[in-house]
Amino acid sequence: MSTTSIRTLTRPVFEENPIALQMLGVCSALAVTKSLATALTMCIAVTAVLCASNAAISSIRRLIPHSIRLIVQITMIASFVIVVDQVLKAYAWEVSKELSVFVGLIVTNCIVLGRAEAFAMHNPVRASVLDGLGNGLGYSVVLIAVGSVRELFGSGSLLGFVMFPQVSDGGWFMPVALMRSPPSAFFVIAGLIWLLRTVRPAQIEQPEPTSPEPDSRSRPLARKRGEP
Repeated sequence: MSTTSIRTLTRPVFEENPIALQMLGVCSALAVTKSLATALTMCIAVTAVLCASNAAISSIRRLIPHSIRLIVQITMIASFVIVVDQVLKAYAWEVSKELSVFVGLIVTNCIVLGRAEAFAMHNPVRASVLDGLGNGLGYSVVLIAVGSVRELFGSGSLLGFVMFPQVSDGGWFMPVALMRSPPSAFFVIAGLIWLLRTVRPAQIEQPEPTSPEPDSRSRPLARKRGEP
């Protein structure tokens, strides 16, 4: 694999993470990370849609009229989302019920449509697949981290296996009720962003330059009332 291909695959994981840096796909990170199982399932679904839609759109990019490109992209993405949703209902019904409508809402995920428009429409199939896989991995890193923290401290378990014995079962751990509510994902994501930008200070947004206030001496003198 060439250096360019490796960079295309790895850049979205840490350097340009779609959630931690670009703030895309945050809604699903809040909604489906109550447990690690649902987070993993959502990661697989989004990554599969990203790779498939990028490949399909890239393969016909020269045939898509510019005026209807967004309609074509959304139609193709929606088709792959329907396939993924049906597969989950057929082989992982319990997890599919927990994810509820959020699998279908992958169609509106800014990451998927953004990569189709910004990358797949301008690059060959192989590079587009790697870009989709890289962004899927970047998305997955954050969701897995958030899901792990929320399940571990919210119920003392991971993937259903007891990690911290609860007080109610004769153990020592008292579950943190906040971790079972969606707002806790905000705090975990904020901590991840802080950690990432501490390691990579270049990702900290620079303050916008402010235009200097005009010198009062250069302002025209106000006319007194009654002067021509």
